[in-house]
Amino acid sequence: MSATIIYTIISLSATGAISAVILYFVAQRFKVYEDPRIDEVEDALPAANCGGCGYAGCRNFAEACVKSENLSRLFCPVGGNDTMSKVASILGLEAISQDPKVAVVRCAGSYDKRPRTNLYDGPPSCILQSSLYPGDTGCPYGCLGHGDCVNACDFDAIHMDLRTGLPVVIDEKCTACNACVLACPKHIIELRKKNKKDRKIFVCCINEEKGAIAKKSCEVACIGCGKCVKVCPYEAITLENYLAYIDPVKCTLCRKCVEVCPTNSIHEINFPPRKSQDGTDTTVDVEIVENL
Repeated sequence: MSATIIYTIISLSATGAISAVILYFVAQRFKVYEDPRIDEVEDALPAANCGGCGYAGCRNFAEACVKSENLSRLFCPVGGNDTMSKVASILGLEAISQDPKVAVVRCAGSYDKRPRTNLYDGPPSCILQSSLYPGDTGCPYGCLGHGDCVNACDFDAIHMDLRTGLPVVIDEKCTACNACVLACPKHIIELRKKNKKDRKIFVCCINEEKGAIAKKSCEVACIGCGKCVKVCPYEAITLENYLAYIDPVKCTLCRKCVEVCPTNSIHEINFPPRKSQDGTDTTVDVEIVENL
């Protein structure tokens, strides 16, 4: 072996050794300490990485929990109160329980209730169509029906009803991750408090036009008549911009508002059927109809 080759090998070896020493001291100098509890908290999370907590993923949420002095503003909607109790136990903090929530579609403008006035001939995307013009019906607030919300859901908890052209939420699968809410450019999907037996009462309309205009566009639109506001004994209903809204926290599910709504825009779901004076059922469960 020539002296040149030997010299080259020795030089490269020495350079590598010196570089390794330098890198070691640099790594020690700029080493970032990571709290081992972050791994424990992450292991306690459901690993959905859905972003429903407001962070990019479970790892980021775990870091936020460890760095926070309390958990009052931190909550994992997928894991719920049980998961947050585990997180609190790991960190020695108090768990703040929250009422479970479920996504609700606040538009009942199906094909037979909200006739089309034009034909949209573009890519099937709600956000794209919404950026071009109000929509293919007389209601500029209603569902566009392309299923952006369905594509955003990682839990198979929402699908499009081909008969009505509206999204339907499967409550048992919904984790309240908020993905469908953010995906809808019309903002017709809302997270609401999940009551016992999954009973819900809400105004299934977001049209803020005057009553006559809204009713002309959709048979089941809220016309802002205010009858529901007057009959509610708990002040759970407000009327603003010709649109009624039922506060899910104040609402006691008494159903008095449902009886007086002239356009049937207030939906009652998962309640036992009402009995008329002749003993026949008068209540139509909207959720059952949508899933036929």
